[in-house]
Amino acid sequence: MALAAVGVLAVAFVSPLCALTVALFSARAAHHVLLVAIAAPMIALAFPARRPGHAGAAFLIATATLWVWHLPSLYDRALTDPMLYWLMQVSLLATAVWYWREVFAAPPVSAALAATLGMAQMGLLGALLTFARVPLYAAHAETTWPWGLDQLADQQLAGLVMWVPGSIPYAMAIALIARRVWARTATT
Repeated sequence: MALAAVGVLAVAFVSPLCALTVALFSARAAHHVLLVAIAAPMIALAFPARRPGHAGAAFLIATATLWVWHLPSLYDRALTDPMLYWLMQVSLLATAVWYWREVFAAPPVSAALAATLGMAQMGLLGALLTFARVPLYAAHAETTWPWGLDQLADQQLAGLVMWVPGSIPYAMAIALIARRVWARTATT
């Protein structure tokens, strides 16, 4: 699982996707989904928590981190300041790994609740971006046209990426939790 996570991080940071994120907010959304919803749970599975901790706190911190970095002023600054950019990337990944480790270590009901809330917050952020009536990010004001998108369409696409594919890993986690509970009850 650790090697798979490294592969996902390579796609996020070494592939052409990383360069594309400068131009397209939708590519940046895909990049963030790779970090928080694919690489992070893989890392959490590779390095599990030894015992349940604070799933609620991990959810709140990871959610706050994701949402704060999507504030337009902070996001725009991160794209012009390399130190802030890397702080964004590291904090998104670190808090998401903590969140997923807590989800996987929590008792089934708490784990399912935390995964459901994670899916809901990702979907809500995606919906807000999708239904915004104006472009929110100045960093992408002139960068989307060469790709055949106006800025608002790119932002809406970014919202859909977070809303739909971004929710799938959380749904998969919920299904996995339910399967484990089912397996335990079927054997008793």
